[in-house]
Amino acid sequence: MKAVPRTRSLPALLPAVLVLVLATLFAPAASADTGISTIARALRSGPVYVDPAAAGQLSRADADALAKRIKDADKPLFVAVLPAGYPTANLFRDLRAATGITGLYGIRLGDRFDARADASVMSPTARQNLVGSVRGEDTKAQLTDFTDRALANMGGHAPRSWHGAGGGGGGGGSTAGLIAVAAVLLAGGAGAYALVRRGRRRRAEEQRAALDRLRVVVDEDITAFGEELDRLDFHPAEPGADDAMRGDYERALDAYETAKRRMAEAVRPEDVRPVTEALEDGRFSLAQLAARRERRPLPERRPPCFFDPRHGPSVTDATWTPPGGAAREVPVCAADATRLADGRDPVVREVDTEYGRRPYWDAGPAYGPWAGGYFGGGILPGLLFGTLLGNMMATPSYAADYGTGYGDFGGTDYQGGDVSGTDFDPGDFGGGFGDGGDFGGGDGFDGGFGD
Repeated sequence: MKAVPRTRSLPALLPAVLVLVLATLFAPAASADTGISTIARALRSGPVYVDPAAAGQLSRADADALAKRIKDADKPLFVAVLPAGYPTANLFRDLRAATGITGLYGIRLGDRFDARADASVMSPTARQNLVGSVRGEDTKAQLTDFTDRALANMGGHAPRSWHGAGGGGGGGGSTAGLIAVAAVLLAGGAGAYALVRRGRRRRAEEQRAALDRLRVVVDEDITAFGEELDRLDFHPAEPGADDAMRGDYERALDAYETAKRRMAEAVRPEDVRPVTEALEDGRFSLAQLAARRERRPLPERRPPCFFDPRHGPSVTDATWTPPGGAAREVPVCAADATRLADGRDPVVREVDTEYGRRPYWDAGPAYGPWAGGYFGGGILPGLLFGTLLGNMMATPSYAADYGTGYGDFGGTDYQGGDVSGTDFDPGDFGGGFGDGGDFGGGDGFDGGFGD
């Protein structure tokens, strides 16, 4: 994975930000064809920008109300209202580079609308669907609906540069407002840095709490696997044992030791995934060893039983419908397959939650790494669709908070609202506004936006 450089600390950025703010005090008034730098500067101070030439599209009161809604939600959503004749070539890409902040960018241009986003904030599919859902509305209704739906589904946090900034409706703000922003940046630098540090500590505390909950469950898994090894009562020198059996047994023992060591070293929830991966490998090795000893055909490599991975590798797929959910095929052990065929409930792995004992798929996002290690990322979406854990994993906010992939807490250093400068994927901001021949082109989504 390509290493991503970390952003500089807030104190190091303060002088540059102050110079930028003070420089705007003496900048000439924006023309009807406002430059990208002017728009980006305004969006760094607030979430909504209305070009002077487009002031008739959205009133200052409505723009301020929209900006307040975005700030209150603490999300990196940027909205710009521009005149119909504004140049569109590479508009999103250039604006994202000039703003330098990961987020979701929506632009109303005349009577048309489009949006682009960093993938860590909102997936391309979610963004396409969101834009399509507000197509054809008037400016106020469109931007209001877009904002409400985006805030409910996007990830990330508001950029620190918004702290203490006024409403985002105007085309550049008054001199007094800019001076106030500069004063806040200077006087509040230490406090803002302390706030960032507290946020990081809070995140670390949340991860420790999640790991503590997971530790209980994973320790139970490790103990259960150790008991399986004891019940096996296999001795490498016993009569009939061959090299293949001894190899299976050694792999199972190695998996057991690896799981214990990895769990002892775990410091974050994401560290749990290799633990359950090791346990899954170990149980399959035991299944192979049992087949060899009993002179049966070797088992097919299959995922563990969905209802409780401690049941061992699955032997078939069965139809299961969670309460209030849709039916789906899940891998099951022989015992649970029989129960389902008889119309009985399977034996489900439950864990402790603040609401009592619940199935692991209804116990919260911290169990993503645990499930990811057993089942891998590829099949989890289908297995968990419609469950609490599956719904959380399917949202952009889960990717932002816990990283991309099912069960991964890591990923990029940059999340929504972070300052990344020009370090972003240009593909996230390509197409649209003239790139591909039409306003919403380059996307392949229903022909174009804003028709």
